[in-house]
Amino acid sequence: MSDTVLITGSSSGYGEATAKLFAARGWNVVATMRNPADGKALAALKNVIVNRLDVQDRKSIDLAITEGIDRFGRIDAVVNNAGYGLLSVFEAAPREAIQKNFDVNVLGAMDVMRAILPHFRANRSGTIIVMSTAAGAVGVAGESLYCASKFALEGFSEAVSYELEGLGIKIKIIEPGSAPGTGFTARAQRERAGFVIPDDYKAFTRHAAQLYAEILRSADSGAIDKVVESIFAAATDGTDQLRYVPNEDARQVLAARRDSSEEAYMALMRNFNRPQLETAK
Repeated sequence: MSDTVLITGSSSGYGEATAKLFAARGWNVVATMRNPADGKALAALKNVIVNRLDVQDRKSIDLAITEGIDRFGRIDAVVNNAGYGLLSVFEAAPREAIQKNFDVNVLGAMDVMRAILPHFRANRSGTIIVMSTAAGAVGVAGESLYCASKFALEGFSEAVSYELEGLGIKIKIIEPGSAPGTGFTARAQRERAGFVIPDDYKAFTRHAAQLYAEILRSADSGAIDKVVESIFAAATDGTDQLRYVPNEDARQVLAARRDSSEEAYMALMRNFNRPQLETAK
């Protein structure tokens, strides 16, 4: 019997690409999304079902898992992919926007994990793959709130991995870099619409926008493929590896964070941000 994966946020980006890859490689796929009408192309694939799952609606989480088990017999892996970016200086973001971002990126992922764990414990096996980002380990200018949610998700995921390893359940963290074509930027722009940025930040935000645009221009055109291949590897390699870094730009910045001294890392980051700080004076 084929293994089964449940993927959240499958309507576009990494989630949709991951669903297609797993299906092409013989897995059963429970592709979940807030609006199943967006998943017609996935539903046409062999051994793929499209179910509604909104990570802010715990009943929908339970129902999607139950329907997946009823259809395929069991679930072997979950890809916690649903999430979005909130790109803004901290002071300009209303508390409600921050709460929503944490509800989706952190609490939503926790609720999916909580819902699948009884099934995994009963089977004494299962893999939970957590979609993080290089910004889950490195502070990025203009992304303080998104970083906060992903730092929280990474710390939680690592800690809970120790709780679960004796039960045959594995946690895997994916740390992508920039990947054009995922819809990340468009969603982030919609989420910050209406934010009022104090004039004192205008020079900072202009410079941050230029840096972000340059990062996207220089990104690997095959980044999405590399990310979904790393997700598949995490689900199938049978190792205890916790973190996977699929993109070269992410590897470079994470090496600066993890493989150098604190002094060297902070000097690098402050130098990177110095033009905007000087301009803002």
